[in-house]
Amino acid sequence: MTPWLVGMDWTDALFLHWPVPAASLEARLPGDLQLDTFEGSAWVSIVAFRIAHARPRGVPHALGWPTFPEINLRTYVRDAERAGIWFFSLDATSRVAVELARRFVHLPYYSAAVESAFESGALSYRLERTDRRAPAARLDARASFGGGTRTAAPGTLEHWLVERYCFFTAGRRGRTLRGDVVHQPWPLRDATAEVSGNTLLAAARIVPSSLAPIAHASSGVVTRFLPLRRRAG
Repeated sequence: MTPWLVGMDWTDALFLHWPVPAASLEARLPGDLQLDTFEGSAWVSIVAFRIAHARPRGVPHALGWPTFPEINLRTYVRDAERAGIWFFSLDATSRVAVELARRFVHLPYYSAAVESAFESGALSYRLERTDRRAPAARLDARASFGGGTRTAAPGTLEHWLVERYCFFTAGRRGRTLRGDVVHQPWPLRDATAEVSGNTLLAAARIVPSSLAPIAHASSGVVTRFLPLRRRAG
C-alpha cells in the first residue's frame, strides 16, 4: 500500500444531503468522470466538521495544526476503478490550509468565517464566506441527535452517501487526479436538522429537489491521505 502523506482527525461532523436532478450536475463534471447515482437519483451534500491534528507524515500527533472548522459542498462521481467525490466548494477558517490545498491539491478551497458549537445531543455550524474568489455564501445549520451510534449498512443510501474513500480534482494541466483517503467507517447518529440562510447551494448554481435534507451526525474519524495520482482511464 502507498504510504500516507498527510494525517488529520475529522471531528464533530454534520452531514446534510439533498437529491438533485442528475442533468443539472452532469455538465459540471470533467468528461472523464461519470456522475454516480443511487437508484437513479443524483445527490449533493454539505458536510461540516472540524479538522484537528493535521500534519505531514513523520510529524507527531501533538504537533499538528490548531483545530479549525471546514464546510464542503460535494456530489458523487466515479471513474473506471472507484466511486468518489467531486467538490464544488470547501470553506475553511485557516487561510494557510486554504492556500496550501488550492496550490498542492487543486481543490476549490475558500476562506470563510465559521462558528461551531457542540453540546450533548446537538451541534451547529454558521458560515460566512469571506473569499472574493467565489460568490458570497452563507449557512446556518443546527442539528439535534440521540440514540446509539452505528455504522451504515452496505447497500443503503446512507452508506452510499457517507462511505467515500477518494476524491477527484482537476490538476493544473486539466488532467483529472484522484486522491485516496483511508479511515474507519463513520460512526453515525440520525439527526434532525434546521437549516436557515443556506446560500451555499445557490452560490454553486445547484437547486435541490427537496428543501429538507437527510441529516446525520458523527463524532468523527481518524483520516490518512495518500498522494494524488492520475485517475484510471
